[in-house]
Amino acid sequence: MAGDLQRLLLSRDLDPVEIVNPGGQAALLLIGDHAGNLVPAALGDLGVSDADRARHIGWDIGVDALGRQLADRLDAVFVRQRYSRLVIDCNRDPMSAEAVPDASDGTPVPGNMGADRGPRVAEIHIPYQAAIAAALAGRPTDHALVSLHSFTPVMAGVVRPWQIGVLHAGGNDRLALRLLAWLTARGDLVVGDNEPYRMDGTDHSVPRHCFPAGRPYVELEVRQDLIGDTAGVAAMAAVLAEGLLAAL
Repeated sequence: MAGDLQRLLLSRDLDPVEIVNPGGQAALLLIGDHAGNLVPAALGDLGVSDADRARHIGWDIGVDALGRQLADRLDAVFVRQRYSRLVIDCNRDPMSAEAVPDASDGTPVPGNMGADRGPRVAEIHIPYQAAIAAALAGRPTDHALVSLHSFTPVMAGVVRPWQIGVLHAGGNDRLALRLLAWLTARGDLVVGDNEPYRMDGTDHSVPRHCFPAGRPYVELEVRQDLIGDTAGVAAMAAVLAEGLLAAL
């Protein structure tokens, strides 16, 4: 028990990382930085309601189900992070202000104000990034990293027309550009080129694991209303699986 008291994650808390389809043979690795919205028992509810933690501020809605479907369709490994981005955002530099936000989309997070981020970094962020590195270790450098995210249909009162966003920022972005071209050529999707978000210096996972090695990558943003139920997830997974295979 003494050891438990010194830790953030207690014996009843789940490991921060889940590896889905660990024996997958696809020439790509799927990751979900914001695929879960758990909060460690020691942090209570962070002062945020259940309803708010279930919103986009707590996680990337639909990404867990989408990642599992893609892992199955592609025979790919999916590395997913279980804890809420409000606890620590694993797609941010762990020392940045955005990694442990005092507020998110106008919602205060009292449990983060003045919090010691050290245990969150040590027990969630570092193990998750280490799991990605381990899953990539020994793979050829032409095996791709596919980072899955989702976005809200409306933000700050502005309607977002894109159904899928393809994010890239230099490095070996040929896979991203090929997938962007393939999705656009379908003609039945509104596809954003670095929309609704642009990959920039705030992104952490893809630059960390891909840029130094020249590994191909794509960061995908899917509009949440399109993957909010089983049928939507299945339809989007079918499109993305076909597109990724074509782009590879």
